[in-house]
Amino acid sequence: MNVLGQRIKQLREERKVTQRELRDLLEYKETRSIQRIESGETLVDHEKLIKLADFFEVSADFLLGRTDTH
Repeated sequence: MNVLGQRIKQLREERKVTQRELRDLLEYKETRSIQRIESGETLVDHEKLIKLADFFEVSADFLLGRTDTH
């Protein structure tokens, strides 16, 4: 699992957000897409990265593992 996937999963679980809810936010058709991001099988494009950062109220640098400060 990569840092991005780990952080997304951690934030999602801490805030009790389901993979389905995240799928809807990011406008994916399948929940499997979120599972693949969390496991590190795939990455997100910059627009989805910004959506995630805004949704979880953290910086994109935090999601990418460039800093440990939210």
